[in-house]
Amino acid sequence: MLPISYSVAFGQLHTALRQYKRGHAFAARQFQLQLTAVLWRFLTLREGCLARSVGVASFDLVTTDPSGSAERDATHPLRRLIGELAAPTRTRYRRLLMRSGTPVAERAVDPGKYSPTTNLEGEAVLLIDDTWTTGANVQSAAGALKTSGAGAVGVLVVGRHINEDFGGNAQRLRAVPRPFEWERCALHQYRLLGEDQVLWVSRSGGASQLGPSMRPEPPWRLPERRAGCG
Repeated sequence: MLPISYSVAFGQLHTALRQYKRGHAFAARQFQLQLTAVLWRFLTLREGCLARSVGVASFDLVTTDPSGSAERDATHPLRRLIGELAAPTRTRYRRLLMRSGTPVAERAVDPGKYSPTTNLEGEAVLLIDDTWTTGANVQSAAGALKTSGAGAVGVLVVGRHINEDFGGNAQRLRAVPRPFEWERCALHQYRLLGEDQVLWVSRSGGASQLGPSMRPEPPWRLPERRAGCG
């Protein structure tokens, strides 16, 4: 799972993620455009990083995690953001999951929460959700995709929800060395080897050379650029 950033309770991103689907019409549209811009830029810069971290060069299909509420799911704006507005995902978006009628506890991880809309044949799928709180829904959705025949499944969430008042979260946030920067990747660091070659080093220590067709853009031009996405 790759989060774009922390979503601190009552902070700017948290407000956008709440209001883009629950706010009054005008405010909701503005937040939807803002979140589309964030997703568009992040996917352009970082989708390849997430793909390589799950062992594929790219994702064949993109889908979204259905809402926990059947009523909200019918008109959930995230599908429009991913399937219509954001160019990096527009042509690959498919609605691969629907909420099933199986009763599942709210925070339980159970692929039975969702019914696949089609049988997959090993396609790599990018699963996008707006917020990760406990992770139960999106983990259940990833499991449902695998049972329907998906190959590698990568999960991207816009905001990793965090409440400063819970446990040691406030101290953890203060320990974050630098604020969010587009040029930093939580998964990988890159080292420029030459004009056409980049060394990709994963967090686990694995390394491989990337030619021009797979090199990341634009951080590959900056030697020793690393760190997190939030």
